[in-house]
Amino acid sequence: MSDDQNSRTPKDSHYARLRRAHRERAAQKRGGKTSVHSDANVDANANDGIVRLYGLHTVRAALDNPQRRIRRLRITRNASARLDLNDLTGLSFPVETVEPREIDRLVGPDAVHQGVLLEAEPLRPKPLRDLDGAALVLVLDQVTDPHNVGAIMRSAVAFGVNALVTTARHSPSESGVLAKAASGALEHIDHLTVRNLAEALEELSQAGFQTIGLDSEGAERLENTFEADRIALVLGAEGKGLRQKTRETVSALARLDMPGAIKSLNVSNAAAVSLYAACRHLNTNSAA
Repeated sequence: MSDDQNSRTPKDSHYARLRRAHRERAAQKRGGKTSVHSDANVDANANDGIVRLYGLHTVRAALDNPQRRIRRLRITRNASARLDLNDLTGLSFPVETVEPREIDRLVGPDAVHQGVLLEAEPLRPKPLRDLDGAALVLVLDQVTDPHNVGAIMRSAVAFGVNALVTTARHSPSESGVLAKAASGALEHIDHLTVRNLAEALEELSQAGFQTIGLDSEGAERLENTFEADRIALVLGAEGKGLRQKTRETVSALARLDMPGAIKSLNVSNAAAVSLYAACRHLNTNSAA
């Protein structure tokens, strides 16, 4: 199998399934047991204090981030060419040229790594006070799915969000799964963690932010709620939504009106729609 094939997303899963089936058949012939990895436990294989980042966009963004402390890079020849890494010896960290199956072994056959795996230290979350000059902030109230948080990060960067605020507990830690879903956005947004979300929302209000919680039962449509020139949008976890304390603390509760038969959105889609509306408000205010 060529690495060109491995770099195409539609084929990645297909060839990963073939490789996994081959390993399982081989194990059965030996009378042994096969351990099957899923991307949910990829980072459990990493050393303490190290995250494994994979995928072309994810790794390219990490390499370009001066704040990222890199420990090791494993890469195929094809991925080296796609990332324009022609002189691997000139990098400031250890690099190992490998076959795709070696990365499969480390991250699991279902991870779409595209021939590159980076081991690095996690980025350090910033404190809430580091929001001078920020106009748009996104706050997540115990959104725990790393796929959703990664997708939200991608939308946040696309819409120019200044920071993402999450709780220290009941939020996914930095991982290969989250970073792959973010498709490089992890390296482009300030991530702030807080211990008490209600207190953080109060602090944001005191700093001049209008804190708006997204809620299907909100009294006003989101686009009619905006008043300030600093906005903090607050989204809750799928299913339970915003916690009661959060609902009581935000400046306003607003809803996204859905004209179709389905009246709710996945939290990452809701984040994208609400960010679009917030950006329109802020751009109109700045032009006035």
